[in-house]
Amino acid sequence: MDDVQQEKLFYQVMRMVAPGTQMYDALEMILRARTGALIVVGDTQEVLDLVNGGFKIDAEMHPAALYELAKMDGAIIMSTDARRILYANTHLTPDPMIPTQESGSRHRTAERVAKQTGQLVLAISQRRDLISLYKGNFRYIMRDVGVILAKANQALSTLEKYRAVFQQSLTNLTALEFEELATLYDVTTCVQRAQMVQRIRKEIERYIVELGTEGRLVRMQLEELVSDIQDEGYLIVRDYWQPQEEGETAADVWRSLNEWSSDDLLELSLIARRLGYGSHMNNLDHLVTPRAYRVLTKVPRLPMPVIENLVQAFDGLPAIMSASLEELDNVEGIGEVRARAIQEGLRRLREQALLDRNF
Repeated sequence: MDDVQQEKLFYQVMRMVAPGTQMYDALEMILRARTGALIVVGDTQEVLDLVNGGFKIDAEMHPAALYELAKMDGAIIMSTDARRILYANTHLTPDPMIPTQESGSRHRTAERVAKQTGQLVLAISQRRDLISLYKGNFRYIMRDVGVILAKANQALSTLEKYRAVFQQSLTNLTALEFEELATLYDVTTCVQRAQMVQRIRKEIERYIVELGTEGRLVRMQLEELVSDIQDEGYLIVRDYWQPQEEGETAADVWRSLNEWSSDDLLELSLIARRLGYGSHMNNLDHLVTPRAYRVLTKVPRLPMPVIENLVQAFDGLPAIMSASLEELDNVEGIGEVRARAIQEGLRRLREQALLDRNF
């Protein structure tokens, strides 16, 4: 199972059992009572073929009902959407040849059933106060809300520091772009830091999913920190990427960087190569010119289709900066009023970038 599939499974499973759901309330009651439980969330034929004995319940799911049924020794079978309890006190007989690394009989059965059926199986330990989740080859142990909150707050603090460093790099890059002095080093440094910020953001988003309704404040803080910079890395790639393969887009390049290891991301020369500057471009002091996507998105009330037309009509940011009102007016979607707004907006951005860089 690759990382993308693992991530999708994690989000899918956690949304079903995170705080704020009925399932979470039931699991907490079972955990506190130390009764243990084996719960299969799925009523496919593959699951029903493994069921022996027990009682047919077919009742609406309520936390208290699930808690009471868990007092019996056997497994509980629920509907795939976890809204109904179908069977209780059943005996499950998965294929004993399916490999498992678990030691307890309940957890061994849970892992085998999950691998054999592909359905979500929850095993609640009677002695260790742990809730183990299995789905296919996916396995995860639920953590206490307090532990997750502490990790989320620590990650938010780290994100705040990285954001400040990234913001400074962006300010420096913008000033250099207006001065026509941007180098490959400045560009790759910004791409590297954008990736670091994005990775911390993704980690916090995982915590938010785990926290469920308890993660509202964390989500608000995250949105405040990244709302104005979340597209900056992708826009830098659009500005400087040199197409190498037919059909490849800047979005493909940005997504491919998401899959890089942290060690690869530390190598600015590797980032430069991925942007299309070739292995011979070892000199990161090479001057580069932006297409101006990133800067133009900061001009008020300038929609992306108009930005696309501008970038296609002019050869980079310097050409747009030096364009006359008439030349701007000739671009599709730009009238005289918008042309003046673009000139004024770029002038203000240049002044602001140069001012911010000096502080």
